[in-house]
Amino acid sequence: MKLILKETIESLGIIGSEVNVADGYARNYLLPQKKAVPATPQYRKMMEQEKAKFELQIAKEKEFAEEMAKRLENVVCTIPAKITEEDRLYGSVSSRDIINALASQDIEIEKRMVLLSEPIRNIGTYKVPVRVYKEVEPEITVEIVPEQ
Repeated sequence: MKLILKETIESLGIIGSEVNVADGYARNYLLPQKKAVPATPQYRKMMEQEKAKFELQIAKEKEFAEEMAKRLENVVCTIPAKITEEDRLYGSVSSRDIINALASQDIEIEKRMVLLSEPIRNIGTYKVPVRVYKEVEPEITVEIVPEQ
């Protein structure tokens, strides 16, 4: 089903773009939540008229994302963890642990923003990318230290 997005959805596209999605996704989520409208000539014309407003909103979102990226670039996140005699972690450090450590520094991000390919299992210093906005991915420093 072809739809026009009324807001930016990470997995689909930016506001005002025309996308093709599964019928069920459109009927059960996007249309009832008013996140999209059907791609009919009437709605296309309406969206063309609102295009300037959309472009302004996209510019604001990108500006906010770049500002947040500058804040995140120099962030060092220290996470204490229990270790074995071989300097390996008993468990692992996941994106949820990183989010909690950032929250203690008054930095609020969502779990899906942390681009951790696999959980961290050893002590040390790691660079972890954080997707703030499409194509804006600053790296934060995560230090895993032995728990005292």
